[in-house]
Amino acid sequence: MRALTAAEWLSPTDLDRVRQAVHLAESRTSGEIRVHLDDTIVDDVLDHAAFVFEELGMHRTKHRNAALIYVSVAEQRAAVIGDAGIHEKLPNGYWNSTLGVMLEQFKAGCYAEGLCLGVERLGAQLAQHFPREGDDRNELTDEVSIGR
Repeated sequence: MRALTAAEWLSPTDLDRVRQAVHLAESRTSGEIRVHLDDTIVDDVLDHAAFVFEELGMHRTKHRNAALIYVSVAEQRAAVIGDAGIHEKLPNGYWNSTLGVMLEQFKAGCYAEGLCLGVERLGAQLAQHFPREGDDRNELTDEVSIGR
């Protein structure tokens, strides 16, 4: 059986569910959340997630409070990373616990559910540490990005 590509990993309905989860999570925070699916095969998934973070311009948010959920569909590996402002507020283990919740769902074939849970967890923490501001605007798209 052929492995799924990043473009095939989620249905259009699932992509919309994840986008809606991002929109809802960001409605309570000034933080920004992105989800990126990729077919790239890399030695270090965390390093490549940091590269994608920069490529997506996520380091340019007003409060440096963007978080990325990166999934290498080709390798069935994932990473959750945040910008400098978030690292000042969240404990080191937070990233691994969020990733663990997502990976449990992925192993069961529940990809959209895993992503939505990860987004919800990130949103809750961002809302606690970076509450929504009166002049807040959506700095990054809520759409799931798909790369190669």
